[in-house]
Amino acid sequence: MKEFLIKLLNKKRERTSKELSFKNIQKDTNISEIFNAINSFNSESEIRYVGGCVRKILNGEKFDDIDLATNLNPQEVKTALEKNKINYFETGVEHGTITARIEKKNFEITSLRKDIKTDGRHALVEFTKDWKEDSLRRDFSINSIYSDADGNLFDPNDGVKDLKEGVIKFIGNPDKRIKEDYLRILRYLRFFVNYSKKDHDPEIKKVIKQNIGGIINLSKERLIDEFKKLILSNGFLNIYKDDFSQDLLLLIFPQLKNLNVFKKLNKYNKNILPKKDFIFLLALLIVDETDNAEYFLYKYNVSKEAKKRIIFLKDFLTKNIDKNIFSKDNLEKLFYYNGKSYLIDLIDFYLLKFNKNNKKIINLKSYFEKKEKPLFPIKAKNIMEKYNIKEGRELGEKLENLEKIWVENSFKISDSEIEKIFSN
Repeated sequence: MKEFLIKLLNKKRERTSKELSFKNIQKDTNISEIFNAINSFNSESEIRYVGGCVRKILNGEKFDDIDLATNLNPQEVKTALEKNKINYFETGVEHGTITARIEKKNFEITSLRKDIKTDGRHALVEFTKDWKEDSLRRDFSINSIYSDADGNLFDPNDGVKDLKEGVIKFIGNPDKRIKEDYLRILRYLRFFVNYSKKDHDPEIKKVIKQNIGGIINLSKERLIDEFKKLILSNGFLNIYKDDFSQDLLLLIFPQLKNLNVFKKLNKYNKNILPKKDFIFLLALLIVDETDNAEYFLYKYNVSKEAKKRIIFLKDFLTKNIDKNIFSKDNLEKLFYYNGKSYLIDLIDFYLLKFNKNNKKIINLKSYFEKKEKPLFPIKAKNIMEKYNIKEGRELGEKLENLEKIWVENSFKISDSEIEKIFSN
């Protein structure tokens, strides 16, 4: 009897905690305006949280995106928002998604749907009023849990049970669900390393192997977006506990030549990881002494800034690494010419790539994190007035030469050195 009461009390505490988490969303955002707008539209209208935010709240995780589902069709959603003076834009209206915007925060509202036709990349949908029907088109049971504003759950596919037991279960036939959208292979991998407490189901492994070729049908943008979610997820390092997961990831992204770089990190470097962004982590995985990184960047058409960051680190690895690269004087120069973020990238890349715990370098990193970039003290206007030089190529070249001397001389320069350059 005592054990029963303890279990009952713990269950009640857990329930209360989850309810508070859902209610806290209303305190932290203006989402109650959306709930009121939809719920008051007519006598049957309803809106609920769904997907990632519900899963993460139930699992005690932090969440960013808030996805909402409603039994109103997109036109009715727009009418409800307009009536309540809530701004919105049509992000994916053909698939039933309207994005409401309140105080610079976006909330995606998607109408209940059922799939009419799929081709492995896209789906033709039809709107429905049936919550159960909408749940059946979702990929995994743990993503088909709905909640109202007060934390009351609608769980038609036993997702709460599967989440608690660590079971990654497709809704319906796994082969059919994967063929509907081959991205579900990579999504399965992400959810497995983050939530699974059991081995892969042999049948699911078989189905994934049979369908892995379908990945080629996916857009590069969708693949990279899903890979980004995987590598930034809390459970990514669990991939090293499972050979199938590693093999699967390398089949999809064979350019991840350095996948083992995170496998046996020391304590300091493990603490660095959560602070680094996707592009830096990608660099660690693809940069080697071949053209592997360049090929990946070309294949997936990443942004110019991302390419610049990654090639900077590639150049460091292949051209500049020697015993003097991390001297304070040399880092001062790198800091001046490349900026703080690039320098910190460089130091962290070295520490993680080679799993170093060098206190001298770590102290230098701390020094540069607090440091501001020095300003070149020589003004063109003053030089032009003092030495009667007109604006043009000659002035530019002499100022550039002067700046190099200033940097090489630990950011100091004498009047005589200035005089020597501009008096000639």
